[in-house]
Amino acid sequence: MNKLTERGAGILCHISSLPNKYGIGSLGKEAYEFADFLKSAHVKYWQILPLAQTGYGDSPYQSVCCNSGNPYFIDLEALRDEGLLDDDELKDSEMSAEAVNYGELYQKRYNVLRLAYARFDIKNPEFLNFVESGEFEDYAVFMSLKSRYSGAFDTFPDSYKYNENLAIKEFKETNYKSEYCFWLFLQFVFAKQWLKLKEYVNSLGISIIGDIPLYVAYDSSDVWARPELFKLDRDLKPTEVAGVPPDYFSKTGQLWGNPLYNWELMKEDGFEWWLNRLERAAKLYDILRIDHFRGLEKYYSIPAGSQTAEEGEWKEGPGKEFFEAVKARLGEVQIIAEDLGVLDDGVEELKTSAGLPGMKIMLFAFDGKEDNAYLPANTEKFSVAYTGTHDNATSLGLLNRMDEEQFKVFKKRLRSALAQEDVAYPFVTREQAVWALCVCVLASPANTAVIPVQDLCVLDDNSRMNIPSTSEGNWRFRLEKIPSRERAARLRLAIKKYQR
Repeated sequence: MNKLTERGAGILCHISSLPNKYGIGSLGKEAYEFADFLKSAHVKYWQILPLAQTGYGDSPYQSVCCNSGNPYFIDLEALRDEGLLDDDELKDSEMSAEAVNYGELYQKRYNVLRLAYARFDIKNPEFLNFVESGEFEDYAVFMSLKSRYSGAFDTFPDSYKYNENLAIKEFKETNYKSEYCFWLFLQFVFAKQWLKLKEYVNSLGISIIGDIPLYVAYDSSDVWARPELFKLDRDLKPTEVAGVPPDYFSKTGQLWGNPLYNWELMKEDGFEWWLNRLERAAKLYDILRIDHFRGLEKYYSIPAGSQTAEEGEWKEGPGKEFFEAVKARLGEVQIIAEDLGVLDDGVEELKTSAGLPGMKIMLFAFDGKEDNAYLPANTEKFSVAYTGTHDNATSLGLLNRMDEEQFKVFKKRLRSALAQEDVAYPFVTREQAVWALCVCVLASPANTAVIPVQDLCVLDDNSRMNIPSTSEGNWRFRLEKIPSRERAARLRLAIKKYQR
């Protein structure tokens, strides 16, 4: 049954944002406590960002392997309980409870994980089965090579850069215990801890919404292992890269730089690479959100080497054939289409033909135009409504940037939207207006309503998760503590009132 056809409420909070004393949120007790908080508030969905291991820049949307789990999220206390770490090593792993310091985390975390690995029995039958499955072989070889040579894969010695079988086999054998099995150990532990957490969350009646970036990072095992699937030249350099054209938010567009897919070749085997990716994701999550959905209908191609996204062209994506292949392989997998940005009739047609709900962002609704697609009055039932996403300012952050006259206009428009929903919710201050926005989302016609934890806790832009097209200072937000019982009670009352 498609859960997204029923009314329900969710909270968006990434694992990294959970509070603990180890520098970044983990799959440990804080994740279970957050799940208990969601249960107490009668929340049906916990939405997270991609779980994959991050690379340079620390973005969950730029991973070293799209199917991997992030070793930073491994619960160190569980490793201590298994005898793989001692109390002193755990103590040494403590870091500030404030925003994530990725530089310090990188220096400390892999050292302690290697200590745990040194005590781990790699002849453990369960681990051997994991190794022999081959699921993370490319990843483990790729990370072993990066440990040896550092830099991007196109700087590896040619025999490794071009993934030559004999050279890779010899390298793997030489580094089997020191590196190869270490990286597999990390994925083995992550998978066990994540699936245990997911089982607990599901037992509370809560579904997990996971996030699937459309594109993968250039310097990844995905591109290194299957370069033919991407638009690369003979030196394995991208010839075309991803982004979006200039718009209201950016005069020069957004130049993401991800290599583009060779969709023509992918079609030849029925999109097997993508189907394998989605099949794994369907085991990790209950519902999938495909980021930059519009790129499956038409994608924006920018010549490699461009300094901005101004010079590019739209090209045909895989379209309906892609979703027909997904349905044939995976059945009725539940997917949310991130359909924000530059859209056209083709995107809407693809979304409708695939039977997918799109996203409605409340912060975009109050421009004064009655036909604004994000207004509750114009919101379809089969959609997912948000106050904002990880790419937006927090609601309080946006309101704080308004002068008194702008805020006065905003209040008038928000009150009008609430009145159209037959909701009487008085508010005066900017802080009160944030909860009014949350109420507006919860009362909306959208079957699914999701509130970022920053808006639930009425936090300003110091708690913003990401500013698109910037490379520093992002993905660092952390909660000081699990939201209070009082906040859970307030949310629970609103969820009950608006029948979610």
